[in-house]
Amino acid sequence: MKTIRTLLIIALTLLTAACGTTNTVPITGRKTRLLVDDAQILSLSSQQYQDYMKGATLSTNQNNSAMVKRVGQRLATAVETYLKNNGYANELQNFQWEFNLVANDQVNAFCMPGGKIVVYEGILPLTQDETGLAIVLGHEIAHAVAKHSAEQLSKQYRQQYAAQIGGSVLSQLAQAKGMANTASLIDMVGQIGFNFANLKYSRDNETEADHLGLIFAAMAGYDPQLAIPFWQRMAQQSGGSNTSELFSDHPSDEKRLAALQKLMPEALKYYTPTVSATTQKTTTTTKKKTTSTKKK
Repeated sequence: MKTIRTLLIIALTLLTAACGTTNTVPITGRKTRLLVDDAQILSLSSQQYQDYMKGATLSTNQNNSAMVKRVGQRLATAVETYLKNNGYANELQNFQWEFNLVANDQVNAFCMPGGKIVVYEGILPLTQDETGLAIVLGHEIAHAVAKHSAEQLSKQYRQQYAAQIGGSVLSQLAQAKGMANTASLIDMVGQIGFNFANLKYSRDNETEADHLGLIFAAMAGYDPQLAIPFWQRMAQQSGGSNTSELFSDHPSDEKRLAALQKLMPEALKYYTPTVSATTQKTTTTTKKKTTSTKKK
């Protein structure tokens, strides 16, 4: 048993050294070791996204569909600006943003690598407005920016080799050394059933997505403080019969809200209010009051 355990450690160490690349997550600075490169995972996600959309039904609500695209693009622009100005300009080539609202009552949304984002109509009653939607989209975009899918795939990749350790370890390692540049990864993904649309991230990934997502929303001009009432609504909804599938393996509601409150001072540093379609009426009223004050 000790010999097998030793071989396992050696195998995984060599596999990581042979194929891995180090990824640094923006904002948090966390470093991860990825066994798949951007081109591979983008190719896989693009195919899965196309397959998903072939079976999906787009929402017929033009106003809500337009809102999803508008808020999504506003966030994408803010994220790209941040990446460009903070040493991540080379990452911009990995994103071809697309935002779609689908006719589905589930309380859900997901983002595939490359910026392919799907929002389900069922979550809109909880987001309530553009800012609530921005909190959701910021969280989903964060998964893509932090390369959480690649991280999870790398994890399953390692597990697959660990399961095979009792067999031809050396031959597997020999193949693995060049695997990062071959089509064999596609076969591996098929074996483990990796599905971006239904991917369950770890609690650490979810917490990190909360962190980045909160700041991305603030960068785009959405009040990050409104993330708290949104998550409170999510907590109430999750306690009912129609349990949400969004943010699977997430930390407890209490811990999530406490963590967001702790991050709020940091997020507010990025926040500059902007006028949006949903706030124009309020802004106009404010201007009238200001004008009236000046007359006095």
